[in-house]
Amino acid sequence: SSTASDLISRRGVFSRRYYGSVEQLTQPEVDGQEHCRRFRIENGDSPGEKDEMFGSPSTPVLENPEYQTRWYFKYFLGKLHQNYVGLDNDKTPFFLSIVLNEDNSTCVPICRAILFKKTGAQKISLAIPQNKVLTVKQILSNFPNMDKVEKGPKEIFSPDIQKDLLLLEEQEGSVNFKFGVIYMKQGQTSDDEILSNEYGSYKFDQFLSLLGDKIKLRGWDKYRGGLDIKGDMTGKFSVYTIYEGHEIMFHVSTLLPYSRDNRQQVERKRHIGNDIVNIVYIETGESEQEQETAHAQFNPTWIKSQFTHVFAVITYDGDRSYRLSVFSDEAVPLFGPGLPCPPVFDDARLFREFLLVKLINGEKAAFETPTFARKRQRTLDMLIKDLYSEHMTDARMTMLNRRAFSDVLADTPRHSRLKEDSRQIEFVRIGQALKLEAIVRGDAPTSLASAGGVSAGAVFKRSPWEANCFYPVFPAQAVTAADSWGENRLVVAAEEGTYIVEDGNTHRLIFDKTLQVRQVSVVEPHGILLLKAGAVNKEGKIYVFRLSQIEAMSEPKSRMDVKEHRLEKTRGVHLYALSRPGGARLRMCVAIGRKLLMFQWKHSAAWTAWCPSSDTDTVEGFTFLWEVTLTEHPTLLTVLDVGWSPKSPGHHSIADAYVCVGYKHHWDVVNGRTGQAKHLHAVDAARAKLVAAVDLYEDQEVQLLLCYNHTCHFQKLNEDSSPSTNYDFHWNSVPCD
Repeated sequence: SSTASDLISRRGVFSRRYYGSVEQLTQPEVDGQEHCRRFRIENGDSPGEKDEMFGSPSTPVLENPEYQTRWYFKYFLGKLHQNYVGLDNDKTPFFLSIVLNEDNSTCVPICRAILFKKTGAQKISLAIPQNKVLTVKQILSNFPNMDKVEKGPKEIFSPDIQKDLLLLEEQEGSVNFKFGVIYMKQGQTSDDEILSNEYGSYKFDQFLSLLGDKIKLRGWDKYRGGLDIKGDMTGKFSVYTIYEGHEIMFHVSTLLPYSRDNRQQVERKRHIGNDIVNIVYIETGESEQEQETAHAQFNPTWIKSQFTHVFAVITYDGDRSYRLSVFSDEAVPLFGPGLPCPPVFDDARLFREFLLVKLINGEKAAFETPTFARKRQRTLDMLIKDLYSEHMTDARMTMLNRRAFSDVLADTPRHSRLKEDSRQIEFVRIGQALKLEAIVRGDAPTSLASAGGVSAGAVFKRSPWEANCFYPVFPAQAVTAADSWGENRLVVAAEEGTYIVEDGNTHRLIFDKTLQVRQVSVVEPHGILLLKAGAVNKEGKIYVFRLSQIEAMSEPKSRMDVKEHRLEKTRGVHLYALSRPGGARLRMCVAIGRKLLMFQWKHSAAWTAWCPSSDTDTVEGFTFLWEVTLTEHPTLLTVLDVGWSPKSPGHHSIADAYVCVGYKHHWDVVNGRTGQAKHLHAVDAARAKLVAAVDLYEDQEVQLLLCYNHTCHFQKLNEDSSPSTNYDFHWNSVPCD
């Protein structure tokens, strides 16, 4: 888990989308000691928020949706799969689950694996090469620090393990949510006053009807959020809704039991104070000034709760507009959607969706704070140790049933085929029963239940990262490279040639197979197309075309037809990289064996935009800048179009260009003009597959994501940056680019 200071130090990465200032708010004295908590305040007025307009990047999107993250439930439970138990090099127990599936978007056989450890579940997806079977050892080695496990894990044949692993996955957090809703009058400054409001106003009741449906608690058979459904001990009514499969129960202060004799309203505090996220509805006048004052003066420390980490403060004016501000404990990681500027919503339906997504994302983010992370880790540690003891001593795990660590997954035990078939049938039956039970109980991450009213018809939205079929009738041939062109076109290099693929039109061949293209770049700001072509690296060359020439082609060209488009000095190229779009100049770094060559386009993008008819250059548009020889053959290149020096950050020539170079197991950053190089990061893995180095440069600070295998390493290049700002995060599958 990350400490609060670590989380704060990483906020620079998100400077484009800054979510609010951090203010220190003083809590009342407790036992003579003054307690302080720091809160991040989102009110639509911070610099990053002012750049956002509602409906753009701030469109509500659920972060880490359970139907994507709960792999065991989605891909394993109810299907035939294998489970293992073992010890890592630190003698810490772990469980490993493996299942073979087919990727729906690519129809490629894949292996999915989950590693359950006390620090949480790690997930990977591995493509299975044709005619090759993965061993358990090979799969396990793809997880961080698991490639050198000495003793192989033992397979668990008991079908009851599925219930145990489902319990481990559920420790990630609840699929359903309970949020507090507090009715507050302007001028009230303590929870005793606020929770003593016996009834709400008409406008507050309107707001509750927007949130969900008013339901009778006695006999309620859906998610109850800790409320009593037998004897009206927590009130007679509550508010309930469903959003994208998540059941939500609201703990409404005015619907919870009220006591005229108990000024502290203990029954209300018992629920409100134990909610991680609370909505605070402040009753104000209708003027904009009164609303702004209510938001500016609100102090979350008025609600005495160490458990509540997020407050969503809401006011309503007479023009049917809602104003929103959000207070988050500083330890809570940043979460979206970002508030618009101003944070006023005229459309009640859009506001409801925005608010629910913000609340759900806020609770998920709060679970990553040190307080909750430590508690979750303790729980997981205890559960995994207990399960390890149980399954390692299980009498059913006889020597006859154990498979060797190196046995392939496709192999079956040597004992009776009939006995194995019976075991597999029983295993799947129990898994399907557990899955059905979770769905009926309402704890399934794929629940599609609907509560009627405002929540009726709740369905899942398409995830932004899901593949979308662009052109279903492209010929069945291997694609070697491609790049997008405009909104509806692709340049696609394949076995039989290079094509223009356009939505609504038939694909068109522009270069035949005599020109074997291996890399493609459409540079629209400069109106050019770059190709790296050649059957082998020794024959590799860079070709430069005008996009206007490509559009005007009526017949496909051969390799002999495009000789005049070859760029000098690039024979033998095996790799090239371009500077990021929007830079002062377009630069291209070319790798030929151990040599790096830097070229620069002589016109700026602005000049091309102003004088499109005058910009007709192809190969003559590139100017050679410098050449440097490396110690190894590079496998990756990223041009850092920024003036930075490994020895003198901030003191550089404006013409300097730096290149992040990836080798077999490490990355360097190289200044071609001076020959200076700085070591960035080494990969401690036997089979490292370097994928990309992504330039995150912004605000005069050079930042890189160095991606390999299932890992991305974030690193700042400035010498004065703290080592604590460098960190890793892991993908479920290997990124492609």
